[in-house]
Amino acid sequence: MKTFTDKEIQQTLKSVFGFDKFKGDQLKIIKSLLKGKDCFVIMPTGGGKSLCYQLPALMKEGTAIIISPLIALMKNQVDAIRNFGTEMGIAHFLNSSLTKMEINEVKQDLLSGKTKLLYVAPESLTKEENVQFFQDIDISFYAIDEAHCISEWGHDFRPEYRRIRSIIEKIGKKVPVIALTATATPKVQSDIQKNLGMEKADVFISSFNRPNLYYEIREKTKDVDKEVVKFIKNHPGKSGIIYCLSRKKVEELASFLQVNKIKALPYHAGLDSRTRVQNQDDFLMEKADVIVATIAFGMGIDKPDVR
Repeated sequence: MKTFTDKEIQQTLKSVFGFDKFKGDQLKIIKSLLKGKDCFVIMPTGGGKSLCYQLPALMKEGTAIIISPLIALMKNQVDAIRNFGTEMGIAHFLNSSLTKMEINEVKQDLLSGKTKLLYVAPESLTKEENVQFFQDIDISFYAIDEAHCISEWGHDFRPEYRRIRSIIEKIGKKVPVIALTATATPKVQSDIQKNLGMEKADVFISSFNRPNLYYEIREKTKDVDKEVVKFIKNHPGKSGIIYCLSRKKVEELASFLQVNKIKALPYHAGLDSRTRVQNQDDFLMEKADVIVATIAFGMGIDKPDVR
């Protein structure tokens, strides 16, 4: 296994990501992963979790498999990685939004060794044809994002996540695993590590104190839609996400905001994939100020000015 110096790691941070220094435990986590150790990371949103696997993926031989539950998050991160370099094939995602032709293009880039990061949905990882395909490529490590989805005790339990360990074993590559989440009680943490077979992993827990965040709870009134319009207009040009509990409410509120001259777009699983992608891109490129969404949107979206 190749060893990397602190200087090489710092050079990659600067040349690829444009940062002069690491935040918090990032360097310790990266060094641990580069040494081939399993890592369990609990780090608040905004703490820089994605860098902990993106940077080692670019430095190590082979392709890192990033398991993520959200199509929106995958696309956002793949676009960001591609923007750092000149090679489009350096990062890909594999999920239900791709056509057969697009899937074949992804597989060609993987087989040729171009791709350093492959984002997959857990459902895609467990498909037999993909399991067989992954046996033919050089895998550097697995990164399991939003790892709290593994735990039956967690708030976001996804049954497919509990199959990840058995699929990794079926693929048959002895490589490190890094599991990352922004939130995990001791019970959830234990459940994640036990399920993934990584009880001996290096554990990194960062502070949850976020002095830059401000929370306010207001009583909901009958005129809540009008109050939302008033709030948005009091913050002109600012980005925001409004969450609704149903697709119907998402559509209704987005239309209501548009009628009131607010650049708002809907985002939910009922929209076709092309519309979802376009709406997400318009939000990230500031062609829209507000996304009205179900809870599927926003986790890990890299936009620094979101309210």
